[in-house]
Amino acid sequence: MQIHRRCVRWQINKRAQIELAGAVTDCVILDMGFSGARISLERKLAHDAFLKLNINLSADLNFQVEAWVAWHKVREGRNFYGIYFTKIRDTDKERMFKFIRNNFPQQVNKEWWKVPTEEEGGEKMDDRRIFERFHSSFPLRFIDLKGNREGSGETMDISAKGMRFMAKDDLRLRTPLEMWLKLPDKGEPFYTRGEVAWSKMIAPNEFNIGVNLERADLMGMSRVLRAA
Repeated sequence: MQIHRRCVRWQINKRAQIELAGAVTDCVILDMGFSGARISLERKLAHDAFLKLNINLSADLNFQVEAWVAWHKVREGRNFYGIYFTKIRDTDKERMFKFIRNNFPQQVNKEWWKVPTEEEGGEKMDDRRIFERFHSSFPLRFIDLKGNREGSGETMDISAKGMRFMAKDDLRLRTPLEMWLKLPDKGEPFYTRGEVAWSKMIAPNEFNIGVNLERADLMGMSRVLRAA
């Protein structure tokens, strides 16, 4: 089985500048694709927020995006962010690919034509996710909308576009699910929908289930990631 995200992300580790609300800040673009980027900088950005950014990679590539700050980490006093592009022009995607091809040809050969590799769970996956995946352990209840049955489990990891959980019941590929996660923030259970991408038995009556979420509920998922 192959799980393809819509866009490849290229590792470039390129010094650049971003402009936000008129202020220009030096940064490093660690990796970037048509749907997002991972950046490092000293300045703090608003977390769980939509931003309008000008990204200046070189004299040949300067473009504007509307973006969502999906996650934030601090390492050795420096801020690392996962940025999801909610709006980017097609012409800028073309310019981005041309820039990567001209300046980082090895990345095009490595990532654009990458052969899927074996990942945990024994599944064949092209698993270059837009969002970083966080380990989590939340009680989960689900409804199998195809078989009209209920079940329960516990999450193992989660991102804005997918999750993995343990359950006693096997679920068939492409089974549509409604799911509720019980979070330790005393709020209502977090509700989401998705479709089974893969399932693997790891012990009798114990299965690892991979789910592609129906949509990236960024506002709701930020609550989950804070609790993870």
